[in-house]
Amino acid sequence: MSSNKNMAYEFNFDGLVGPTHNYAGLSLGNVASTSNANLVARPKEAAKQGLQKMKALHDLGLKQGVIAPMERPDVATLRRLGFTGTDAQVIIKAAKQAPKVLAACSSASSMWTANACTMAPSSDTADEKVHFTPANLANKFHRSIEHETTGRILQAMFKDENHFVHHPALPMGDHFGDEGAANHTRFVDVNSEKGYGKKGLHFFVYGKYAFDASKPAPHKFPARQTFEASQAVARLHMLDSDNVVFAQQSPNVIDKGVFHNDVISVGNGNVLFAHQKAFLNQMQVYTDLERAFDGEEFHVVEVGANDVSVEDAVKSYLFNSQLVTLPDGNMAIIAPGECESVPAVKEYLDWLVEQDTPIKEVKIFDVKQSMQNGGGPACLRQRIVLNETEVSAMNQNVIMNDDLFATLNAWVEKHYRDTLTEDDLADPSLLNESRMALDELTKILNLGSVYPFQQV
Repeated sequence: MSSNKNMAYEFNFDGLVGPTHNYAGLSLGNVASTSNANLVARPKEAAKQGLQKMKALHDLGLKQGVIAPMERPDVATLRRLGFTGTDAQVIIKAAKQAPKVLAACSSASSMWTANACTMAPSSDTADEKVHFTPANLANKFHRSIEHETTGRILQAMFKDENHFVHHPALPMGDHFGDEGAANHTRFVDVNSEKGYGKKGLHFFVYGKYAFDASKPAPHKFPARQTFEASQAVARLHMLDSDNVVFAQQSPNVIDKGVFHNDVISVGNGNVLFAHQKAFLNQMQVYTDLERAFDGEEFHVVEVGANDVSVEDAVKSYLFNSQLVTLPDGNMAIIAPGECESVPAVKEYLDWLVEQDTPIKEVKIFDVKQSMQNGGGPACLRQRIVLNETEVSAMNQNVIMNDDLFATLNAWVEKHYRDTLTEDDLADPSLLNESRMALDELTKILNLGSVYPFQQV
């Protein structure tokens, strides 16, 4: 019997917020990121907020894991840019000569693991193995330097070549800009006997065509995901074309700050929760999904523009919530606290849970430190579907449980600063603190030497 015949589960692997969490305003098109530039960040609080969300979902009976952060500041990249000397001298020179470059090389943006990669479960791939492709994140320099380490971390988590296939990131450059699972959703009939292990429907959302300038595209903010990149990932993952739907995000909402699809829609199981203005040719997108879905009725829960404006959706990150199936079979929205402070959104969610849809509950979480940098609950997680054999074959140390939660909280308390400003990035001792923390983390999570400083 092949390994994809047994029951499968969806894990949420959340990114652990790194020690250099700061507000440098690096992400054009991300309204929260740019509007909160130069705020005082609280790395210890940010990491603990993320861990609390992981533990809470674990306590709800969901499968939960953790993904390690990047090594930051990224001295190796600074050296590639011409800064020389000892590591401390590299930091000091960069701070003096190019402080914005140092800020970019110090970003803790890898916390948003929805952008870490796109994955496909063994039930969906032609070779019946789990496939991973790290996102090249080519549109933003500070994120484009993540994918090599991301790939090493994923390989340390999912080593067994009998079950897991790791692809390199797509070629760099705008034409194959790939932002990972932030623009990808997998739909599946979770009520089947295989649960998430039934063959699923892969929904790729892109912002523009890279090789056809005649097609619609945003004008104010960049489209970070291309059609061609989405096609390439589907090919690499050996997906059946009958189980793939491509859709273009509305250029108008990109220009209003919807920089990824997961800021304007979210899906789970047989449900798409989307804003009325999310897609080009929206009704055709719904038809394509309904036709391709294999299972019980496909549900579209559409939020009207008269109920929640695009601006309020961006402000609250309503659609950057997680949509999860609870152990009792009901679906819940895991929403950021900001959804309660935007009146139209709060009113809509209060109304929604009383309606006849699969979404029965809303749970609010405080992830303000992440939100102020432009990432909500859905940004913080990468969904990975694994069957029982694959769960047994993976690195067990990255699966959340009570002991790991306590260990990681103590680790954060020991190593993280209470506050951090952009000026603090010039302090070479921050590099040493970060490396000491990550060296200890790789032992806790049994990752081996995944960071450049460990490979010298």
